[in-house]
Amino acid sequence: MDIQSERTRLLDAEASDDDLTGLLSEQDAYLSKVKNKKLYLATFASVLGPMSFGFVLGYSSPAIPELTKIADPRLRLDQVQASWFGSIVTVGAAVGGLLGGWMVEKIGRKLSLMFCSLPFVFGFTVIIAAQNIWMLYVGRILTGLASGVTSLVVPLYISEMAHERVRGTLGSCVQLMVVLGIMGAYLGGLFMDWRWLAICSSIPPTLMMVCMCFMPETPRFLLSKGKRHEAEEALRFLRGPDAPIEWERSRIENACDEQGSSFQMSDLKDPGVYKPLVIGIMLMIFQQMSGINAIMFYAETIFEEAHFKESDLASVIVGLIQVVFTAVAALIMDKAGRKVLLIISGVAMAISTTAFGVYFYMITKMHKNPSLSFMMLDVQSKVGEEPHTDLAWLALASMGVFITGFALGWGPIPWLVMSEIFPVKARGFASAVCVLTNWSMAFIITKTFQDMMSAITSAGTFWLFACVCTLSIIFTMVSIPETKGKTLEQIEATFRGTSGP
Repeated sequence: MDIQSERTRLLDAEASDDDLTGLLSEQDAYLSKVKNKKLYLATFASVLGPMSFGFVLGYSSPAIPELTKIADPRLRLDQVQASWFGSIVTVGAAVGGLLGGWMVEKIGRKLSLMFCSLPFVFGFTVIIAAQNIWMLYVGRILTGLASGVTSLVVPLYISEMAHERVRGTLGSCVQLMVVLGIMGAYLGGLFMDWRWLAICSSIPPTLMMVCMCFMPETPRFLLSKGKRHEAEEALRFLRGPDAPIEWERSRIENACDEQGSSFQMSDLKDPGVYKPLVIGIMLMIFQQMSGINAIMFYAETIFEEAHFKESDLASVIVGLIQVVFTAVAALIMDKAGRKVLLIISGVAMAISTTAFGVYFYMITKMHKNPSLSFMMLDVQSKVGEEPHTDLAWLALASMGVFITGFALGWGPIPWLVMSEIFPVKARGFASAVCVLTNWSMAFIITKTFQDMMSAITSAGTFWLFACVCTLSIIFTMVSIPETKGKTLEQIEATFRGTSGP
């Protein structure tokens, strides 16, 4: 009896392996006929949104120094007002995340993207025409609202358009365009005043609206609404004339049929919904609690202490590091996998935030211990250096390692994974919760950062970030499934505990 049972089990396993091999060979045969040219075109049109979002984030860095010294008293910002000018974007973005979750389900991914270009343009127009500080705030809230919608819709749009061979690379382009936009704002700030910079910042969203007119809605959204003919046309546009798109259409249709009706709150009991939702929320918390905002907050001071007198140029250097390594992440995403890059990224950030803590601890000790401070001064004066130069270079190296690590993993991947792991019917709701979590955490950490440093010291704050980065490594190893090379339907099946279509 035992021998017979074992034989039956082995035969079932072999049959399952044969089915998987058959599916993979079918998939390979299909993908070999796919042409990506128009898929890349649609991706380019959509990622003009994240570029616009990058300009919004980067705009405050060159604009605030000008607005704090401007001759017109109606527009001059004091320290508190400047802080709000920089951080109020996150409030608008949190609201935008909720709005985006509703929009993508009601009007679709394409129209949501086209509509979110309007608050981008209107927001920058209000800033350009500003006659008082409240107009500046309104402009920032509008651009923040658009940024929140964009940060939700674009990853979804790309993940639902792209096939599994290029989805990681194309999904990583979201973060790449964000950092390109930030660097564009920094570079623009070197050559133009805040009004002209706002004019330039409104160009990408205008282009996005025009380009998206010629791009399709995602096939998955169309099929979830029962629009088979439109979905086939969209697939034919995205996959080229030679691909047998009926195979992909039927695979997506089967997954939509399995999920049944639209999302209800009772669906949160389904492991196929609550498991990826918990992962998505935790990814966003870990991303913001990694210390990225604190590092960027300190960037200018660190460069000054390391004798980079041009702090504007220093900001461009930071932006350039982000762009280069986010591009590297995009290139290797579909080869290395999400999980490996998240672990490497977490290790780099844990080491660098620990080193930052050591830097601040030693600086504090020197100020408290005059003899140690004198010894440092004496040794460094012999080689013609100013006090603490060596420690400033430690901070500079730590910042370089941190930004490199963040750009390789925890910058782009949470957004990419968010767009991959949710079932179609819950995608709008779950993505909205994740985006709201991300922007709420960004606002809380930005506004409480100074209080944290007062309560547990600068060194303690960065060591706390190091602990969070270490926890993120453990979380990645234990909880995050590898999504490299899998279809969205196969990823959904992983959480449901069934075999993928």
